[in-house]
Amino acid sequence: MAILDATPSRPFTSTGAASPGLDRRRFGAMLLAAGAGSLLPCRSALALAARDEARFIDFEWVDTARNRAVPARLYWPATSTRKGPVPLIVFSHGLGGSRKGYSYLGEGWSARGTASLHIQHVGSDETLWQGNPIMLLDRLGGAADEREAIERTRDVSFGLDRLLQRDSPFHAAIDRKRIVAAGHSFGANTTLILTGAQVIRDGKPLGFRDPRFTASIVISAPPFYGETDLAAILASVDVPTLHVTTTEDTIRIPGRYSPVQDRVDVYAAIPTPQKALVVFQGGPHSVFTDRSLRNGGPLNPLVKRATAEVGLAFLDLVHRSNPAPLEDWGATWKPILAAAPMPFQVDTRRLVKKRRA
Repeated sequence: MAILDATPSRPFTSTGAASPGLDRRRFGAMLLAAGAGSLLPCRSALALAARDEARFIDFEWVDTARNRAVPARLYWPATSTRKGPVPLIVFSHGLGGSRKGYSYLGEGWSARGTASLHIQHVGSDETLWQGNPIMLLDRLGGAADEREAIERTRDVSFGLDRLLQRDSPFHAAIDRKRIVAAGHSFGANTTLILTGAQVIRDGKPLGFRDPRFTASIVISAPPFYGETDLAAILASVDVPTLHVTTTEDTIRIPGRYSPVQDRVDVYAAIPTPQKALVVFQGGPHSVFTDRSLRNGGPLNPLVKRATAEVGLAFLDLVHRSNPAPLEDWGATWKPILAAAPMPFQVDTRRLVKKRRA
């Protein structure tokens, strides 16, 4: 029987109202737990390359079948951190983002031996913020529509195809059994579609699952706007899934509003018991992006570091059946958690069956 649920480290209610930030006592405890170094901004990927041998590589791919550019950035682990085939996380950015964003995840994961491929979606990337501001609402509406949601999934699958093809220098080094989908905000929706979410169109299910993904990391997932039956949309998501949010994770962009409760509802609607929920105490929706430290105050770098670490702890549970890292993570970061993830039992036979399929 799988053990599953979020264990609150303090009362958590998702009303959408702002929650108080860290007081001095709790913040001091966090410093003791995480170390003062966690307050410093993440080092740039270039700094990592010079000091720790880690590196990132930019690709200017083009999917000729769709006549669509698919830029990507690959964070590749240093030789000293690699032990056998390299696990891979494929990351999808939020609305208005780019392959250069979420660098703290790429750097943090690659520093611990896991590669991270960040896909840029040209139909919903940083170019949305350029051009006539009067037309911004129209650009956002087009970027968040169903057609772009589908193209995003194709971007991710195409990028994975290119990385795994035989003429890729990374072909033989990547562990095919440990490929994970991840994303923030609109990218979290992309991740869910890639791992089984689907809608009904003309009486038929429409989905774009990529069976190569063995787990998913879903950060600040919005609802599927315009859809009314969330349980039906997520009914086929059956890979282990980590959900990450905050008590102040409200989405407010022109034409889109989503309260914190939507993040919890997405987690609750996932049918598999192999899921876990992390809720940080405070921090806006954008705290998970590469925004400056002023956005979220002193909590900002702590949430970033904790998010990178919990992703790897979750994958230790999924791929190694080792709950200890996730349990240790919950204890370490308890001062800034409203809800901590609980380990669950992993059905390894089912995962092997899915991989063979």
